[in-house]
Amino acid sequence: MIKFIKRFYLVIMFVFLYAPIAALMVLSFNSSKYMSRWDGFSLKWYEAMFSSELIMSALKTTLIIALLSAVISTIIGTAACIGISRMKRKPRAIVMGLNNIPMVNAEIVTGISLMLCFIAFGISLGFGTILISHITFCIPYVILSVMPKIKQTEQSTYEAALDLGASPVQAFFKVVFPDIRPGVLSGFLMAFTMSLDDFIITHFTKGAGVNTLSTLIYSEVRKGIKPSLYALSTIMFLAVLILLVIANLPKGKNRELVKEN
Repeated sequence: MIKFIKRFYLVIMFVFLYAPIAALMVLSFNSSKYMSRWDGFSLKWYEAMFSSELIMSALKTTLIIALLSAVISTIIGTAACIGISRMKRKPRAIVMGLNNIPMVNAEIVTGISLMLCFIAFGISLGFGTILISHITFCIPYVILSVMPKIKQTEQSTYEAALDLGASPVQAFFKVVFPDIRPGVLSGFLMAFTMSLDDFIITHFTKGAGVNTLSTLIYSEVRKGIKPSLYALSTIMFLAVLILLVIANLPKGKNRELVKEN
């Protein structure tokens, strides 16, 4: 009985999580633009999406910002983890506590703070301010992903590589990086999806004429969401899902898949 209740609870939880996404995906293939009526299967909303300059421009901006912020925040976060791991116990605990504050802090506070900071320094809001903001709030998530892997690495192997004549950079990439690679990849994917998904911070730090998908969808809600946005959301969900599946494949299968491609 207890096993049945656990499974039933798990099923209900996943239904609440994924039923809205499933409904959105179905509606993206609906020939009618009304949610309450099914007029047959159609791909016209996907055609409308690809032909819309506004959506394509917002998609391009979103992907560029997400990719750049994920790469930069992963590099900074990984370097920060190496530095934090060399600290003594008490300072390390303080720094990690400070790192956790942005993650539990309300996004609206972070967004307004960054906006006021840019205005105070006379920086005009636009693409650059969005990118800086995304890097800022992604770094703590990267540190949280990479830090456990750093703790699992053996300091003695790094020192042995140095004793054998390797430079610090060679020792890092040949000895340390292979051990922390899963954490780095996990941090990169988290940063990418967080940036892709963000609305509040982007809303406060974007300038006039710059739109990401989240801000575009928000502006469209007031006028009525077009079904072409359902199609866009479906493609984004499937792309992220495929990316996560590939990242979580066993190492052997992952290598085989890479070789085939």
